[in-house]
Formats: sequence, C-alpha cells, structure tokens
Amino acid sequence: MGTALVYHEDMTAARLLWDDPECEIECPERLTTALERLQQRGLEQRCLQLAAREASEAELGLVHSPEYVALVRGTQALGTGELQTLSGQYDAVYFHPSTFHCARLAVGAALQLVDAVLAGAVRNGLALVRPPGHHSQRAAANGFCVFNNVAIAAKHAQRQHGLHRILIVDWDVHHGQGIQYIFEDDPSVLYFSWHRYEHGRFWPYLRESDADAVGQGPGLGFTVNLPWNQVGMGNADYVAAFLHVLLPVAFEFNPELVLVSAGFDSAIGDPEGQMQATPECFAHLTQLLQVLAGGRVCAVLEGGYHLESLSQSVCMMVQALLGDPAPPLLGPMVPHGSALESIQSVRVAQGPHWMSLQQQGVAPVLSPSPHSPEGRPSSLLLTGRPEFKAAATQDVAALSSLLDQPRLNPTPPVRTAVALAAPDAALALPSDVLCEEGSAPQEETQAWARPHEALAQDRALTALGKVLYLLDRILDGQVSSGIAVTPACAAAATLDVAIRCGLSHGAQRLLCLAVGQLDRPPDLTDDGRNLWLNIGGKEAAALSMFHVSVPLPGLPA
Repeated sequence: MGTALVYHEDMTAARLLWDDPECEIECPERLTTALERLQQRGLEQRCLQLAAREASEAELGLVHSPEYVALVRGTQALGTGELQTLSGQYDAVYFHPSTFHCARLAVGAALQLVDAVLAGAVRNGLALVRPPGHHSQRAAANGFCVFNNVAIAAKHAQRQHGLHRILIVDWDVHHGQGIQYIFEDDPSVLYFSWHRYEHGRFWPYLRESDADAVGQGPGLGFTVNLPWNQVGMGNADYVAAFLHVLLPVAFEFNPELVLVSAGFDSAIGDPEGQMQATPECFAHLTQLLQVLAGGRVCAVLEGGYHLESLSQSVCMMVQALLGDPAPPLLGPMVPHGSALESIQSVRVAQGPHWMSLQQQGVAPVLSPSPHSPEGRPSSLLLTGRPEFKAAATQDVAALSSLLDQPRLNPTPPVRTAVALAAPDAALALPSDVLCEEGSAPQEETQAWARPHEALAQDRALTALGKVLYLLDRILDGQVSSGIAVTPACAAAATLDVAIRCGLSHGAQRLLCLAVGQLDRPPDLTDDGRNLWLNIGGKEAAALSMFHVSVPLPGLPA
C-alpha cells in the first residue's frame, strides 16, 4: 500500500478568456506549478500515479440537478461573449469551452482516489484537480467551483462502498458552503470547516458560516464551523483548532473515511487568505488526520493562489501522506487571542452534541502570543495599498526565501524497528519493519543499569542493551520509531534509563507517555525538559505542570 496521486493534464485547459481581476487568480499554473514541484522533490515518482477519468453524468447527479448538469454541458458550444454573460449570473465564476471536460475530470479524479483507497490498492492519496469544488451547490456554480468534487466523492463512497461515517475536513480559507448545504441534515457526514469570516465581512458573507451553524434536523452537530475573525492566523492557531475542536469530535464520530478539501489559500503569502501558516504546518495537520479511519485519507485540491506557497504546501502534504517525518514548526507556538475566542465559541455551540466537548468543559488554557500583538497586521497583509509597497516587496522576498529553503528532515533509512531480547520471541512483523539484532556495549549497559536492582537480572540487562541500541539509532537519525520488549518487573527502571539516556544525548524536550499504573521515576526533575503524562494512573493529579496523571474511568484501581 502506498500513496496515490491522481492528475490529468487536460484540467489545465480551462482559463479566463476576458478581463476579470476577481477570477484571474484561478489559473492553469496552479496545477502545473504544484506538479513541477512534486517532480523536483521526487515525490511524484514515489506515488502511484493515476490518470483522472471523466465522471459520468449519473455520478454528477449524486449531488447536482439534471438541469444544472445540462447547463454546464452546454457551455462547450458557447462563444466567448455568451460564456461571459452566463458567468456573470453566478458569484465569482468563469466558464470556458473546456470547463465541462475539466470539471468532470476533477470529479472523476476524486472518485478514482476514493475507489483506490477503499479497495485497499493504496493507503491514501491526493487528487490534484481544478476547477475546485467546495462552493458549488446543487444547481449553481460558485466561487470558481463548478461541480462539488468532495461532496460527490462522499456520496459515491456511501452508495458504492456502503460507508456510514465520513469526515470531511475543509481547511481552505473560504467557507465551503456548498458542502455544508448538501450534508447539513445528514448525520452520516461530519463536515468541519475553518474559514476567514471576520464577523461576516469576508466572502461569501454568510450568516450560516458562523460557529452557531451546526446543522439541521438529524444533522444537528454534524456541521462544525470555526470562523477566523482576524487575518494572520498561523501554525499555532491551526494546530490548536485541530487539538481542541476537530480531533475530539472526530474520534467520537469514528469515521470510516477522511476526505480533505485541501485548499492552500490558508497558507502564508496567499492574497485571498492573508494567513501566516507555513507549508510545514500542513504536513503536521495531515499526520494528525492519518490517525483516523485507519489512515484512509483522500485529499482533493481546492483553493491556493500564491503559486510558490501552494506548491510547497502540496509537497508537504504529499510527504506526510507518504509517511515522511514532518519538519519542525518554528517560531512561537502560542495561538492568537482571537483564535482562542473562535475555538471556544465552537466548543460552546457543539457541546450539546458531542460528549468529548462536554467532558472537557472549559476553554483551552492558552494565551495570546506577545510576539503577535492583536490588531496589528503585518505589511504582507496590506500588499494592495500603495503606501505599503516597499514593505510588501521585502515581505515577498522573505517569503520566497523561506519557501525556497524548506526545513526538511532527511527520511531515516528505517521507518520502524523492533528490539526483542530473545530471537525466539520474534513476532510476525510486516516486511518493512526491521528486527534489530544489535545491542549497546555491555559496559555501557551495566553503567546505566547500576542504580536499579530490577535491572540486575540477565534477562532485564539484555533487554536494556537492546533498548539503548534502538534509542541510539533513533537519536542518530537511522530509525524513525521503534518498539522494544522488556520484562514487566523491569519496565519502570528501563523507562527511567531511557529518559536519562535521551536527555544525555542533548534532547531539549522529552514526552514520556505511560499507560497504566507506572510510577514516575523519583529523581526526574521538573526543569521543563521532560513531561510525564500517566494515562490510567491511580488518581487524577497535576503534581506539577510537567507531571500529570489522568485515570481512565472503569479501570480497576
């Protein structure tokens, strides 16, 4: 199983044939630039490449009315003047003689991707398509969107594959009201959208884009809108939205498939979004989504109009789909106050519908970043004003430098390794998992073990040597992650040694997640370098900000 990339060069055929500053940003170069960057990075070659097919009119009819499909079909025979007149009947739309063909390919690409993932041919994938789809409605084009690619893909997954729970994550900077209208009364589809809103002053200027629009009838709670009421939202805001809203609800919903309306106008530099999230952020968001639905994630391109930012963000997402480590997120990771207000308003609106939000009960304990004063936009956000031209030029240069030199970690040669103390304990491991044969030098192992009586036994000492060897390989970048087996009586002592060894290698921040009633090493200091989180401990406790115990209800004491 791998990652699919679905594309067809014919989707670059449609382009604007008249002067329209609003629509000119939706151009064929959006696809060609993204594809070229994927090729330069060697990412396209690592994917299963699928040529998009045209969706049938019956498939389009899963969402759209026959009359609307016929109207779009008729644009193939219209002249430029007639196309311009028809386009003027819709909001921010242009038609081209190739639009019907391109739009059918965009839908078909999404359907092919869903079929490949649900058939088990690939684990996940990206449909690199245009025109986008999430604004399109049953009988209307809207916001560059002709057919609703993701909504049709969801209907197709229900009809052809019998799915009962589908999550749609729309991280485009505009509200995908088309998807919301189609599924607002359907409890089998959970729709999450964050979007620039500014209290209703940003396109599409809809009251139903606010946090209190939560669906209708049996679909109450299955529409989750997170409005951004200020520009400049960045990595910390996006990650906070996932951790405090999307993921708790998504785990409770337990989807069988995740569809992503992957709009990258929410990335830094885009003229539409005016946000500050870097391309690396989308690798982290993609990784977070892969813990859902058994990793069955199908992303479909929506917006994105800064070609460099778009192409870099697409690459970051594909790298994460392929399983590459996510690059670090640099800079202050503290959300804006405006973002926290929006997050809390969503939690309040959705609390009656989701147990996960009821149990959390209170707002996230976060504070605005002192490095991003509220209400002070950067010059990058004001590039349209003449008085900011000089500053804008500097910002664009800085952005280009940032995007040309992405902070990438090399992919370790081994993704996952298993260290077993005894060869006869070998498990039936997948072919791509390495069974480590090495062990730390005996004198090093004995030196680390000396303070612990539980590590004096030969079996425990052998296991510790394996653990230390595996830890060295991970810290040296040879292995991405690993699993070690140690005797139960020596588990706490082995963990203590592993923590100390990691810190001695220069680690600055170490998270230790202990599951079950495992005592924290007594000499572990609260110096900010390690966080001990005990899930299933004896009692709820926050002995310090770096020592937290969370009991699980129903487990025996």
